[in-house]
Amino acid sequence: MSEHRDIPGVIAPPPLIYVGFLLAGWGTGQMFDVPGLGLPDLWRRGLAVTGLVIGFGLEAMAAGLFRKARTAVQPWKPSTALVTGGIYRLTRNPIYVGMAIIYAGMAIGMDSPSALILLLPCLLVIDRFVIAREELYLQARFGPAYLGYRQEVRRWL
Repeated sequence: MSEHRDIPGVIAPPPLIYVGFLLAGWGTGQMFDVPGLGLPDLWRRGLAVTGLVIGFGLEAMAAGLFRKARTAVQPWKPSTALVTGGIYRLTRNPIYVGMAIIYAGMAIGMDSPSALILLLPCLLVIDRFVIAREELYLQARFGPAYLGYRQEVRRWL
């Protein structure tokens, strides 16, 4: 007999997925001596810091709304409330958007075109094996309220 658990069942913690792809891209670039991005250091560092600030800012805003609603931010814990206000009126997944921006900032800061290229497959994994599972879970948990929200707000941007 299978036991129903009140969690989405994502394949891995999303931050680990992003870090895994980032490190795989950087490592591949190092292993095969891939040339850098060709940006002047000042521009590269500025873009990296900008990405980190914007990404962490998005994540902090979104996580703050979860805390205010007294529901878990972590996708491996049960959701007790459907958060649809604030930044969640623009995207259903601001935390994952923030992580993607942080990833891009880190890849630029590391001067790693290989890591930047791996952002696309990383986002595909997040979309198919994290977000899709979360959406099924939220639909089962919140029913019509989630379906209505899903019709009005985009998954990404």
